[in-house]
Amino acid sequence: MEVTPSRLAILDNATASTTEPLADPSCSTRGFWALTATQFQGAYSDNILRNLLLSMVVGMGLARTERETFVSIVTFIFSVPFILFSMPGGWLADHYSKRQITIWTKVMEIGSMVLATVGLATHSLTLSLVALTLVATQAALFGPSKYGLLPELLPTKCLSWGNGVIELGTFLAIIIGTLTGAAMAEKFHGHEVYAGYALLALSMAGLFTSLGIDRVLAAAPEKKFRINFVGDLYQQIKLMKRDRALFLAVLGNAYFWFLGSLLFSTIVVYGPDVLHVGRT
Repeated sequence: MEVTPSRLAILDNATASTTEPLADPSCSTRGFWALTATQFQGAYSDNILRNLLLSMVVGMGLARTERETFVSIVTFIFSVPFILFSMPGGWLADHYSKRQITIWTKVMEIGSMVLATVGLATHSLTLSLVALTLVATQAALFGPSKYGLLPELLPTKCLSWGNGVIELGTFLAIIIGTLTGAAMAEKFHGHEVYAGYALLALSMAGLFTSLGIDRVLAAAPEKKFRINFVGDLYQQIKLMKRDRALFLAVLGNAYFWFLGSLLFSTIVVYGPDVLHVGRT
């Protein structure tokens, strides 16, 4: 799942990369399609795991209050890492090669899915939630590199097209991943470890596609890390406010994701409680 803080973190870097592209302008779009495939896999896997856990909770036969509490916890756990780690992800995207960050976040994802598989095999909801937290954390760290790579892989005239393709792939991955997670919860009921094996295989495929991204240099290796990410975020907001259209676009985008998250959490319990339909 994609959220606004990851975009806020890369504005400075994206601007610098657009004016001073690091990649060879004559290179093909092979690296861009590798990035698109890597992003699709990541968003697809993240949403499979999230909705798999939500569907498992809904199917446990818990009391309504207890079940709604668990649904809120899963949503909270999936969202908080994007708030805490998107700004550090922006620093990593500047300080190191974005291709390198992408590859290492894929390695982190594989480790997280191993933990998720163990949690599903042992029917440990706690272990599965820890794995979900790690999956969301690596997604937050990857986000700035993903968007920052676009101006380094594509010529300036293709950036709008590239953003469109990335966003299309992301939303398709979210929609299909949400459906797949619910379907897996029903199909593998009592044997959810099979879903873990599938997620592990997808993560390995994502690591493979990430190796196809063009090599790029670090954009700002001298950039210092700021522990106070709130202060750093405030500085980014001040920068954005200089451009009214940009600032309004960010506000609109944040509202869109907030509304989508709120609606999704509601539908998870609205379906079985009110419509009396299956999880899928």
